[in-house]
Formats: sequence, C-alpha cells, structure tokens
Amino acid sequence: MSGRIVVTGATGNVGTSVVRVLAEDPAVSLVTGVARRLPEWRPEGTEWRTADLAREESAPALVEMFRGADAVVHLAWAFQPTHDPVTTWRTNVLGSLRVFEAVAAAGVPALVHASSVGAYSPGPEDREVDESWPTHGWPDAAYTREKSYLERALDAFERQHPQVRVARMRPAFCFKKESASEQRRIFGGTFLPGAVARPGLLPVVPDIPGLRVQALHTDDAADAYRIAALSPDARGAFNLAAGPPLDARVLGRMFDARPVRVPAGAVRAAVAAAWRMRLLPASPHLFDAVLRLPLMDTRRARDVLGWRPTRDAESVIEEFVRGMREGAGAATPPLRGRLVG
Repeated sequence: MSGRIVVTGATGNVGTSVVRVLAEDPAVSLVTGVARRLPEWRPEGTEWRTADLAREESAPALVEMFRGADAVVHLAWAFQPTHDPVTTWRTNVLGSLRVFEAVAAAGVPALVHASSVGAYSPGPEDREVDESWPTHGWPDAAYTREKSYLERALDAFERQHPQVRVARMRPAFCFKKESASEQRRIFGGTFLPGAVARPGLLPVVPDIPGLRVQALHTDDAADAYRIAALSPDARGAFNLAAGPPLDARVLGRMFDARPVRVPAGAVRAAVAAAWRMRLLPASPHLFDAVLRLPLMDTRRARDVLGWRPTRDAESVIEEFVRGMREGAGAATPPLRGRLVG
C-alpha cells in the first residue's frame, strides 16, 4: 500500500479524474481531496478538506493536511478573472508556493505538479518538442506566464529539497464530457449556447494560420498523474498528449463544416473587443499564446511511466461537444452542469 495521497484542486476537470483513478487503485489506502468548496461527490476511499490557497493563513493548515501523506498531487488553478491577473496570481503562483513549502515542511516524499503545454516557449512548426524545450511561456498571457514562473520556482525547490521527488506533468488541453459546462463557462462565457457544437449547424470553421493544438482525454491524463504519484522512478517533466493534432481540417470534418481561411489578426481583434466588453472570458493574450504553442513529443511518458493515451484526440473532442450540447457536468461546484440555448 502507498498509504495516503493528497490532491489539491480535487473538484475540477482533472482533479475529479485523478481522485477517482487513485481511489480505485489498490495501492492507495486513502485519497484526501482538497478544494475551496466541498463537493457532494464522495467516492469510496476518499476524504475531503477545504483550503483557499490564495489566503496566506492557509499555509499552516496545508502542512497539517499533508503530514503523513506519501505524495501530493497539486492541481489547484484559477483561470478567472482574466481581467484581474493579480487575483489569479494570488491563487496560482502564491498558492502553489504555499503548497510546495507545505510539502517540504510536512516531510512528504513526492510532489506531482500540474504544469502545462502552456509553460513552453513558442516552438517550431515542423517538429514536436521534448521536455528539454525552454519553458518561458508567452509573457502577455496570465495563464502561460504563471505556469512558466512555477517551473522556475520548482527548479529552486528541487535544489533546496533534494529529498523530495518532483514530477512535472505537462499535458495538452484536457477534455471530458463532464467538464463541458465548466470549460464553456471558463472560455466561451456563461451564455454561449451548447447548440453551436452540433455538427452541420455551422457551415464553416475558421482556418487560422498557426492554430494547431493537441488534446487529451482527462481520464488519460489522470492515469499519468496516478503513475507519477505512485512510481518511485517518476521524476522530472512529462509531456502528455494524444494524436492527431487538431487544426481546421480536422475540426471541419468533425463538424461537417468547410474550413475558411481567416487572418489571425482579424480573429484576435474580434476576441479582444468581446473580452473588453466582458462578453468573452478568454483573453486575446491567451489567443496569442495558443497560436504559438509547440506540439509535444510524448515518448518520455511512454518510456518512463509506461503511459499511453487510450483515446485519440478526435474522439475526445467528439465526447466533449456532446457534453456541451447536453449541458453535462458532475456533482462538484466547478463541474456543475448547465444547458444554455
């Protein structure tokens, strides 16, 4: 038995999947889920604790929560409000630093941190990058800036605490049916109707130069986190993604729509206008970052963790858009379902 695993951000898209796969693993005796708000969801083999990582006074409580744990999986993250990056900085950066310090203070032997493809510097268009690619992010976007900053913080943490095994997971965009309502709210806005995801409804999809991203089923990402938490050999960074890369051609086929070339500048201007009017939560700075994301080589995760995705990216998106149409969700505050339109 590996005893107890603590998961921060345990009620979100990735957190719910990580909690579930850990609770189902016979090597784990107890999963402690940490969240700002307690969920109705209570899978067998779990317990729940509350903490607001943005608050400085949460630090002593985190040490007590972590004491006696065999690993901490740190997933907690705030995407909003994009108009107030100081607020997200308090949760994402300062909150993460409190988690790292509590891991060391509590004597936890392993830390698994949720980094991201967004931590990477802009990459080449003609090849995938491995985990040695620079992680300086895109400086204008809060999300990528914060992910990059924490990579530097972990560099220092590993030098100061060599007794702690640190694994940095760098997944592509993670989707599942149950996350559809949450992710629609985060990126598309509260009133974006799920019906827009119905194949055949839209005659065209925009073909934006440079827009090509990787996706991954959240449950597949969760399995990599599980392995990293339990394996004594899992340390360092791990890219996580499924194929094929998603571009306008692939999305056009999925949505029965014709790709139409649209200048990136025109799309950015529209995104910026909607964001300034608070009609769209996703910022134009994030749009800039997404256009520059590299494609990731996942061979290290396969070789070291023995991990492989079980679903391809197209089936992941198909499941997700079904969830959008149905207003799918789950019994946690972040994942509450809602059908719009």
